[in-house]
Amino acid sequence: MDKIIKIIAEELNIKPSQVENTIKLIDEGNTIPFIARYRKEVTGGLSDETLRDLGDRLNYLRNLEQRKEEVIKSIDEQGKLTDELLQAVAIAKTLAEVEDIYRPYKQKKKTRATVAKAKGLEPLADIIIEQKEKTPLEELAKQFINIDSLSEEDRKNKDKVVGSVEDAIQGALDIIAENISDNSKYRKEIKRLCYKEGLVQTKASKPEEKSNYEMYYEYQETIRYIPSHRILAINRGEKEDFLKVKLDKPEDKILSYIERDILKGDTQFTERLKLTIEDSFKRLIEPSVDREIRSDLTEKAEEKAIKVFGQNSKQLLLGAPIKGKTVMGFDPAYRTGCKIAIIDETGKVLDYTTVYPTEPQNDVVGAKKELLKLIEKHNIDMIAIGNGTASRESEMFVADMIKECSREVQYVIVSEAGASVYSASKLATEEYPDINVSIRGAISIARRLQDPLAELVKIDPKAIGVGQYQHDVNQKRLAESLTGVVEDSVNKVGVDVNTATPSLLSYVSGINNTIAKNIVKYRDENGKLKNRKQLLKVPKLGKVAFEQCAGFLRILDGDNPLEITAVHPESYEVAETLLNNLGFNIKDLKDKEKLEELRNKLKSINVKEMAKELKVGEMTLGDIVDELSKPGRDPREDMPKPILRSDVLKLEDLNEGMVLTGTVRNVIDFGAFVDIGVKHDGLVHISEMSDKFIKNPSEVVSVGDIVKVKVIKIDKERQKVGLSMKV
Repeated sequence: MDKIIKIIAEELNIKPSQVENTIKLIDEGNTIPFIARYRKEVTGGLSDETLRDLGDRLNYLRNLEQRKEEVIKSIDEQGKLTDELLQAVAIAKTLAEVEDIYRPYKQKKKTRATVAKAKGLEPLADIIIEQKEKTPLEELAKQFINIDSLSEEDRKNKDKVVGSVEDAIQGALDIIAENISDNSKYRKEIKRLCYKEGLVQTKASKPEEKSNYEMYYEYQETIRYIPSHRILAINRGEKEDFLKVKLDKPEDKILSYIERDILKGDTQFTERLKLTIEDSFKRLIEPSVDREIRSDLTEKAEEKAIKVFGQNSKQLLLGAPIKGKTVMGFDPAYRTGCKIAIIDETGKVLDYTTVYPTEPQNDVVGAKKELLKLIEKHNIDMIAIGNGTASRESEMFVADMIKECSREVQYVIVSEAGASVYSASKLATEEYPDINVSIRGAISIARRLQDPLAELVKIDPKAIGVGQYQHDVNQKRLAESLTGVVEDSVNKVGVDVNTATPSLLSYVSGINNTIAKNIVKYRDENGKLKNRKQLLKVPKLGKVAFEQCAGFLRILDGDNPLEITAVHPESYEVAETLLNNLGFNIKDLKDKEKLEELRNKLKSINVKEMAKELKVGEMTLGDIVDELSKPGRDPREDMPKPILRSDVLKLEDLNEGMVLTGTVRNVIDFGAFVDIGVKHDGLVHISEMSDKFIKNPSEVVSVGDIVKVKVIKIDKERQKVGLSMKV
């Protein structure tokens, strides 16, 4: 364990004590959100992102240690374990290295070498590799011809017969070739040379066909510098049969390296051994090394893509809610019509309909009349338009329509990724059993504007669609990562236990699907919860689950004003003592005038000194002070608000040099896509993000950010816009 602690501490650049304490908390069954929020003193204030990285590495390194034990045990059982092997396994840093060491001792399927060994040719192979024997090889080989000593039945089996001198020599060389291939030292050096000097080369499978992969039709890049998005693009192009991919390796250097290690001067065996080394490389080593390198590149690229997807998803989930507004959800379409749903400020469905302002019906007049009537009837403040098919045509229609409204109405373009998945889901059917599937998408779009987090947790995280190549990466790993992102987001914001859906509650620390449903059932049967302690009456929600979840659940009109904050029940006494010391009590948290006085007093306290006095951790007290200063505050209030529009912009309206305000819709390895109000999002390439060098676009922007951009390129034929943030 000490070794694992040391490795993780070095990799994450944190103290070994932080790693050790965190591992103990994880092993005790604490969740990452709980550790990040309520055990800061124990971890030294590690963030949820760092804690998740720590957890991932812990799992990998524990699996690595377990595999090492299995390999040592297997080799030992074969009676082949040496001190050198023990040392090699001990210092191996990856599972791939361990497997390379274990390769010679694995039970093999039938190969040319295993057949040769079964024929008894291993002693001849030993003579050749030692290169000391002066007797001509052909004479030595004659001793291994066995055809005359075999039964008539065995002679029919080629796997048993050594019928000639050449058969014997070839079999011995096959054994040597496999031994070379299994040598972990050679494999390690070959991979090092490939990573240092090798190239990824791609050619077109069908040069005459146009595709999204044309830049790779004649392309090469060094293995060690190829970025992750290009690896995933090449993989997809190969899978779709547009590309042929090859790794170009420094073959001469590789063969020379093995020859230097094996050949012992100029002997009768030299030329045969040179050919055997080449055969071993070409037939056995090269195909498997190619697979391993490409697998390694893909794995690293996938991890990067998953990380980017997670960062983008988190920003989307934590998007600023639009509260207290009645919203019209507008789900655009052509032939089947645009679905409309009216949602009040609490998220309740007031009305719904379908209109046909787009092709082929083009009933602009009828659609306008019906929607203006709904706007007046329900006092609609905002229209949320989905960004899918027919979005821009719908936007032009809405921009024109709201000019005729008697009240001020604005519209917002909302990501509708996953809305159709939600609409047809079991959850949507349970929520709206009497509403048509097609209308549910419009409801989801409207609610996403009101509360992105509460609505997006109902959707499979993979369907949120803010990344690159999410369908090409390891789906299990992606799901695990995104589930963690959703958990962190939900617990950062907190959840109103009296209004939350089971899908939202299930992401709260310590609460699974069963407990989430039990909370809602308890609420339905007994009315609103008045205090957090009541949670202990919920079936299957025991003391352990209560400790994990209590601080993240809010009770807005309950018995204890502390329960509208993230102050954990274990810290109530500290919070109340602090308030009393300052001349206040918990009821003052609901009094606006008293709260303002309290805020001013809290600003002046010395947290370090007060923490000693109250016998509590400094970081814990700091969090309590923040919560008491702004009880019930939603952390998403600090996030950029959506851009509200009242008119539409066309591609034809753009000119190079024009400066616009836009919303970052997606951040990828090579830049960011920004919605500037035209049909297609514009691309800010990483080189146009800043005058300074940027390694990763996420250093500069996040999904949902509002940015000023300058138009630097307009490609009307391909409907593409190039943007710069160097305004």
